[in-house]
Amino acid sequence: MKLVPKLALLGLPLALVACSTLEGDKVDYKSSFKATPLSVPPDLTQLPRETRYATPGGTVSATGLQNATQSGSQNTVASAYAGMRVEGNGAHRWLVVEQPPETLWPLLKAFWQETGFKLNLEDARLGLMETDWNENRGKLPQDFIRRTVGKYLDNLYSTGELDQYRTRLERNAAGGTEIYISHRGLVEGFKDEDRIKTTWVPRPVDPELEIEMLRRLMVKLGASKEQAASQTAAVAPQLTASLETRDGQPLVLVAENFERAWRRVGLTLDRTGFTVEDRDRSQGTYFVRYVEPTPPGQEEPGFFSRLFSGKPADKTPRKYRITVRGEGERSTVTVLDANGAPELSANAQRILKVIADDLR
Repeated sequence: MKLVPKLALLGLPLALVACSTLEGDKVDYKSSFKATPLSVPPDLTQLPRETRYATPGGTVSATGLQNATQSGSQNTVASAYAGMRVEGNGAHRWLVVEQPPETLWPLLKAFWQETGFKLNLEDARLGLMETDWNENRGKLPQDFIRRTVGKYLDNLYSTGELDQYRTRLERNAAGGTEIYISHRGLVEGFKDEDRIKTTWVPRPVDPELEIEMLRRLMVKLGASKEQAASQTAAVAPQLTASLETRDGQPLVLVAENFERAWRRVGLTLDRTGFTVEDRDRSQGTYFVRYVEPTPPGQEEPGFFSRLFSGKPADKTPRKYRITVRGEGERSTVTVLDANGAPELSANAQRILKVIADDLR
């Protein structure tokens, strides 16, 4: 938590701010100051493809979703949907709604706008939305100074953190929709020994923020606050994934059947910076790419550059196929190259370690 140094010029006692405490786990993106938008350019644009992903029970129609979006409005409110529930395992949770994606798409768009976000990406073909980066002002200290003069100086306060969310919709075999919300975070840190210049660097995924957004979405879709709180607190964590080698090929062994493993791997890919260009659930394949982002002012190698090569950031898209194969009540996750051949390089081991760590 920090306070922008400009306040020192006003003679305000910064020590009081440093001693302040947070008011619980408040989440507030609506009041974020956006007079000077921050440009954070992770490459998450979708490359055009001719195919549409196929899922059991049918495919999502881009035309239907786009028409539904145009007919929706920011003030759209849904009545409570029967059978709406949270499912999940470990830190992974998702919302199941017995309604088609076409019905839910405009409601989800309205949800993020009402929460305080703009949408950087709306891909109806993939059932994917992505927000801009925003600051959770609920984390700001509620100290004497802010209560007294915050009305005039509140925009000078900063948490030094930014959040972004992806929402992914998948049609399930029953014709309903599974909704996944994943979080990504940045934190501002000093980039030189003199502690003058700062840069934005990735911070760990916050599963509690994902759960909070699922809870709020349930309320948006008509559930009571009590029902939403009960649902999002009902999933017990389990350790389910391990990194192994089989016939010389690295893989992640997941102690769950294909359906659950498929869902969790998809959410992990959303969380860890890969862009899913396409997916084929019937074949258990995610077509992904990754381009190392360079936040403003950051010149040193980023997380994935260090992870893959230890060299400066490479803007060449890295394409892979992440495959999920069911083996009864357990599943395996492997990495193939862009042509579908087994990826046996050190990169495969590193990618699978990232996936295994998140699945645990």
